[in-house]
Amino acid sequence: MKKWIPLLAALAIATPIHAQPVTPPAAEASAMSEGVVRKIDAANARLTLRHGPIANLDMPGMTMVFRVQPPELLDAVKVGDKVRFHAEDINGAFTVTAIQPAP
Repeated sequence: MKKWIPLLAALAIATPIHAQPVTPPAAEASAMSEGVVRKIDAANARLTLRHGPIANLDMPGMTMVFRVQPPELLDAVKVGDKVRFHAEDINGAFTVTAIQPAP
């Protein structure tokens, strides 16, 4: 039995070959996505973005309208800007909660 202990210990700590890296939920939730500003509706605090995949929402790339919270985020962008942004599902509404110019 003693000869099996090192083998069992090695198997217990070995990483399976097929294992995928796990992204911590906090890192995934704060991930920024890339997009291009297509339209700004400041009166209704809405923003139309053509965007790539949004990992934390499990959403493929597309063009869509987002709510913006806080509305002052719209002051930092204009139509045609390439941006990095964070979006969340807040009470069933896809909402941009952070936005910045893309490098």
